[in-house]
Amino acid sequence: MRFLRFAIPTALACIAFTAFTALAQQVNSSNPSGASASSKLDTQALRTTLAQRIPQLATIEEIRPTPMDGLYEVRVGTDLFYANANGDFLIQGELYDTKAHRNLTEDRIKVLTAVDFTKLPIQDAFVLVRGDGSRKIAIFEDPNCGYCKRFERDMAKLDNVTVYVFLYPILSPDSFEKSRDIWCAKDRVEAWNGWMIHDRIPESQPSCDKLDAIQRNLAFGKNYKITGTPTVIFEDGARIPGAIPSAQVERKLQEIAQLPKTSSK
Repeated sequence: MRFLRFAIPTALACIAFTAFTALAQQVNSSNPSGASASSKLDTQALRTTLAQRIPQLATIEEIRPTPMDGLYEVRVGTDLFYANANGDFLIQGELYDTKAHRNLTEDRIKVLTAVDFTKLPIQDAFVLVRGDGSRKIAIFEDPNCGYCKRFERDMAKLDNVTVYVFLYPILSPDSFEKSRDIWCAKDRVEAWNGWMIHDRIPESQPSCDKLDAIQRNLAFGKNYKITGTPTVIFEDGARIPGAIPSAQVERKLQEIAQLPKTSSK
C-alpha cells in the first residue's frame, strides 16, 4: 500500500506522554472545579501560536473542544492533534475514553474520511460482478500497486458482490499508461484481471484519448484525500485503506447488511 501521511517532527510523538502529564497538571491547577474551558478558548490566538511555533501547522482547518476539559482537537485535513488552550503543549497520538471504552481519535477519523457511496462517480469505474452482485463496494487501485494485486487475488474469494473499480494511477507514469490501456481495452474486466491476477500485460492503447474518467478519478481522490492504494469504500460510507483480508471485507459487508434500510425518496 502506498500511503502518504502528514507528519510533524517525530520528536513530538516522543514527548507526548510528558506533554500530556504537564497538560493535565496545568488543567487541574487552573480549573480545579473541572468545569469546561471551551468557552474561554481564543481560537485565532491558538491558531497563530501553533503556526508560529510549528510551521507544519500553518493550515489548521478546525479547532474544537474534546470531552477532556482544557484539551482541544486541532485538525489539519484528516490528521488530528491535541493542544491546550494557549498552545504550549501539543500531543500527536490518540485520545481514548476509558469509561466508554472508545478510541475517540479513531471514531473522529472515521467520520472525517467517510465517503457518501451515492456520490461516487460510478460512470468512471468499471464493474466486477460476482454471484448475484447484491452487495456493493468501491475500490481505488493503482495497477502497479503490489498490495492491490495481492488484494485482488484474495478478493476472488468473495461472492455475491458488485465491485466498482476506480483506476487511480498515483505511483508512477507507467501507472497512468497501464490504467489507460485497461480503461481503453475492449473488455476492461478481462484486461484488469489479466494483469492483476495473471500478470498478463494489457495491450497498449497509445492512441486512446478517452482518459477523462481517469483524470476525474484523480481529482476525486485528491478532493477526498485518498492517498493510498488500495482504498476500499463501503455502502455505509466507511473507508478502509490497505490490502485488508477478504475475511475482513466479508465481515464488514455482513455488518452493513444488518443496518436499517433507509427508504429513498
